[in-house]
Amino acid sequence: MKAAVHRGIQPHRVTPARQLTVSLPPDTIAEGVRRLGWLALVYAIGNIMGPFAKLSLAAVEGRVDASDFAVPDLFGLTAVIMALAVFVAVRRGAVSSRRLLDWGLVFQVVGALGMAVREFWQGLPTTAGWFLVPGECVWLVAYPLLVPNTPSKILVTSLLAASMGPAGLFISAAVNGAAVGRPIDAVAYFLTSNYLCAIIAYVIARIVYRVNVQLKNAREVGSYQLVERIGAGGMGEVWRAQHRLLARPAAIKLIRSSMLGESQRAREVLAGRFEREARETAALGSIHTVAVYDFGVTEHGDFFYAMELLEGLSLERLVHEFGPVDSGRTVCLLRQVCHSLGEAHARSLVHRDVKPANIMVCRLGPDKDFVKVLDFGLVKHTAAAQTVTMLSMAGTVVGTPTYMAPEIALGHTNVDGRADLYSLGCVAYYMLTGEHVFSGDTPVASALAHVHAAPIPPRLRSAFNVPPALDALIMECLAKDPAARPASAAVVSERLAATVAADAWTLDAAHVWWEQHQPLTRMQAGIAEPAVRDRTLTGIVRPRYRSRLETKALTSVNGG
Repeated sequence: MKAAVHRGIQPHRVTPARQLTVSLPPDTIAEGVRRLGWLALVYAIGNIMGPFAKLSLAAVEGRVDASDFAVPDLFGLTAVIMALAVFVAVRRGAVSSRRLLDWGLVFQVVGALGMAVREFWQGLPTTAGWFLVPGECVWLVAYPLLVPNTPSKILVTSLLAASMGPAGLFISAAVNGAAVGRPIDAVAYFLTSNYLCAIIAYVIARIVYRVNVQLKNAREVGSYQLVERIGAGGMGEVWRAQHRLLARPAAIKLIRSSMLGESQRAREVLAGRFEREARETAALGSIHTVAVYDFGVTEHGDFFYAMELLEGLSLERLVHEFGPVDSGRTVCLLRQVCHSLGEAHARSLVHRDVKPANIMVCRLGPDKDFVKVLDFGLVKHTAAAQTVTMLSMAGTVVGTPTYMAPEIALGHTNVDGRADLYSLGCVAYYMLTGEHVFSGDTPVASALAHVHAAPIPPRLRSAFNVPPALDALIMECLAKDPAARPASAAVVSERLAATVAADAWTLDAAHVWWEQHQPLTRMQAGIAEPAVRDRTLTGIVRPRYRSRLETKALTSVNGG
């Protein structure tokens, strides 16, 4: 991997290997093992219930003949025992997945023999009955469809399983005196049934194998294997990914080339915006800014960058699931946001989309309530020479109306870091009250309210006792005139610290909160959650957790 450093990240073009891999993709193996377990259980139940039903019916009619059940069911019982052993091995997970698939091939052969002995116990079917498909033929074709493996292994195993038909006939003839008929008839029968199905099984195995390998290659981005899509929007996707060589998980932000539209101008703008986001985010060194590892373009023209995958929940979800946040914790979290924004503003960068959904509260190693600021996709340089290169579509206002500064809503070009401080005031307001500063019926109405309406002080809407100094600071951040707001994020951080006592929210309190509310995260449990649409202008799909942590890619995909 060309690892990206925080300063000077360079994009690279990825060229996937052209050769097919010699083994199945890991996700295909895992799914195959799961299916193998259920197939083994169904086989065992079927081979137990069939003879039992037959014996019960014969007993009722008073014509039970032990010789009809002894030898065939001995082979059937062996296959059932192996089927149950495979099922238990799959359920317990004590054996590696690859070895379980190999055990499954042995089970396929033994299962075919158990079926063949019972089928040919009375001899080879008559010519008139050849149109009936032997049971082991169904078994031969169905197995590679349900439990994929490499074509070479499927070919060998299918031929062996097909040979269980002649073996079953031979056993039946030797033990029960079953009629074999002319050798030419037996050869013709098995060539046109068992061995033909073995070839069909091989063809199926090759098709399934190629499809799975192509899917695996399609889910490889750079040095990462895409594992699970955890966010999607109009402009791109976010995937949980795993580095192919390292153990480090990551979040991949991906824009498919097909999503860039057909207009060459629009494609250039969006591609430039995406590359700019990766470069600008990687250049930031604050520990409270999401880290970018890698950036590149695939051979298909898909843009991507890899960033750290965090374990936590957004401020939006924190308030939504647990209610408003008290003053002490609010100050603790917002000061960390100021650390990230302060560095960005010092580099003449404006985030322009500061909102609770883009602020993650994380468990990072031993630290709790560790904040990471996400999604610098709308970042803009404030330098005069670069003002005209705003990375948004021409004539379009970017951002989220509920947290949008008046100057951005009005489309002013001289926007600086104080626009982010306005949005930060909106975030603080939402944390303390659980309500937005302004809630219009439409996005346009919300944006216009930020331009013209006077906000109600948060102390009048919060269930908590909001300190007067904190209330005044938030109202100052919400000033319509940028000149009336605090001068910088550093100033806001200093004033925030002075609004509450030093022990208003401590590390011990954070540890207690996390232990009481979230002892096990979805990431640790390995459970994927369904996605729901977040009702904001950005339209990002975010995982919903009912009183559980979000484990998600830490960025919005609204715009790139």
